[in-house]
Amino acid sequence: MIRVKGGRPLQGTVQAAGSKNAALPAVMASLLTTSPVSIANVPRLLDVDSAVALARALGKDVTWQDSTVVLNGGGELVQEAPAALVQRMRASFLALGPILARTGECRMPLPGGCAIGPRPVDLHLAGLRRLGATFDVRGGTVYAHAPRLRGTTVYLDYPSVGATEQLLLAAALAEGTTHIVNPAREPEVVDLACLLTAMRADVTWHEDRVTVHGQASLEGA
Repeated sequence: MIRVKGGRPLQGTVQAAGSKNAALPAVMASLLTTSPVSIANVPRLLDVDSAVALARALGKDVTWQDSTVVLNGGGELVQEAPAALVQRMRASFLALGPILARTGECRMPLPGGCAIGPRPVDLHLAGLRRLGATFDVRGGTVYAHAPRLRGTTVYLDYPSVGATEQLLLAAALAEGTTHIVNPAREPEVVDLACLLTAMRADVTWHEDRVTVHGQASLEGA
């Protein structure tokens, strides 16, 4: 039991730490562009370090400036994600959409990470299939192919945070317009949408959906 006795005025300042759940998809969003993406107030946690290491392994140059991470890379993305990094955490699977959108192919190990109950990636794959991707899952690896992702309407069975983030990332570079119906609206999802907008993606929220008008390329932020 914690017993709190009030009545004393409070004063002072607190430096709020950045959100890990917002930082992870933001790192993956950097894969959508060849220009620098700067993310401020990033907490130096194990999952964040794993996400940054994955971005580096996929072709990004990464530098830290205090709590700001800058991800840059003008070359081609690596199409195969290292299993040792992806299996550390489930958020690594968010790299699938950007790699597919940029290169048309991806080999992505099934993710690891938090073991609090089953957290399948079926919604991610189902949504990307609607955008035109095909998958072959063999030996714990997802072999993905999509010469060109194309916008469509995707209905989510429930407002999954991960699936919404995956589709936002993929739809940003898809051809045409994507409507994600029944999306998650958690703060980290909204933060991702704001970052994509800063990168010149076209994202609009509606009462029951989020609409993404795909762009030929994105800028840095």
